[in-house]
Amino acid sequence: MKYPNLFAQLGRSEAEIDAKLAAAFRAIFEDPEERFYFEIGADKGYLLDTGNVDARTEGISYGMMMSVQMDRKDLFDRLWRFAWDFMLLREGPHAGYFAWSVAPDGAHNAEGPAPDGEEYFAMALLFAAARWGEGEPPLDYAAQARTILRHCVHQPALAEGGRAMWDEASRLIRFIPEADFSDPSYHLPHFYALFARACDPEDAPFWREASEASRRYLAKACHPVTGLAAEYAEYDGATRLLFGKDMAFFSDAYRVAMNIGLDAAWNGPTPALSAVVDRLQAFLDAHPEALETACQLDGTPEGTPVMHPLGLLATTAAGSLAATGEARWDWVRRLWDAEPRRGVRRYYDNCLYFFSLLMAAGRYVNWMDA
Repeated sequence: MKYPNLFAQLGRSEAEIDAKLAAAFRAIFEDPEERFYFEIGADKGYLLDTGNVDARTEGISYGMMMSVQMDRKDLFDRLWRFAWDFMLLREGPHAGYFAWSVAPDGAHNAEGPAPDGEEYFAMALLFAAARWGEGEPPLDYAAQARTILRHCVHQPALAEGGRAMWDEASRLIRFIPEADFSDPSYHLPHFYALFARACDPEDAPFWREASEASRRYLAKACHPVTGLAAEYAEYDGATRLLFGKDMAFFSDAYRVAMNIGLDAAWNGPTPALSAVVDRLQAFLDAHPEALETACQLDGTPEGTPVMHPLGLLATTAAGSLAATGEARWDWVRRLWDAEPRRGVRRYYDNCLYFFSLLMAAGRYVNWMDA
């Protein structure tokens, strides 16, 4: 399958694109001063959240997705073994899920999961199986992915006191299993459509319904004028403020545009979601201060500095895969001109930057159909 290559449409050569991607990958995995991938023991590795000095299921699963996209089975297996050995919860109501935060030595900072980690684990594992084939446990990638998906849907039947990661009635992903609200940036309808093909057969209808439910949800959860999404939202799309934050559009929410872009690249655009990105890009063009200062969904400034400006720029540009306005090309140029972030907060920014580069280059591959 061939994906849109926005950089090539701007006149960049394949050699230039290869070099751009390689430099961004090196910044994460190899740069002696700025990398945040580290190895532990003989067979494990992790991505360090440099701002919080921990390893998260978000980062480990992101690193696995990066590795399978770049054909680095060595890195993928180290990351997955770290998750398997140190993060997998083996007892209690969360058994079968993964502790969302651990110390670099594997000691747990939390005993509960964050569902965005599980969904990325499952998709990366399915891609690994399609690209490299199956190995012995725990490197039997597709079997491990199916186990994760089984727990996501059927946890109450698998662990006493457990709760599913998706709300059964709405088919929407929860912020955490205990919550009855969502995080718009967790919604990956393009992943769920693939889960429906690889899960236990009886769960295929659930995942197909979840895919469509997430597309409808994102159209409701984003502001009708600005296109901004909240970090947390009710099942009806209404904003929910948590953790003492007054702002709504903040770090988690930046991923929404990127996710809409990848769904469009793999499945074709959804008009209502293309309109979301068009509004977002137009708002940020008209209000460049929002790239530096956090705001409410209607664009009202909150005064809190944006913590991840490169991530915001990059994901807005990745949304150009779904956008229809001429502004999309300026965002793609900005992404091309950007460089990896350095310093303490580089982890989240550079993860989103690398994913956005892959998308804009047409190199974020659905390996189940490759």
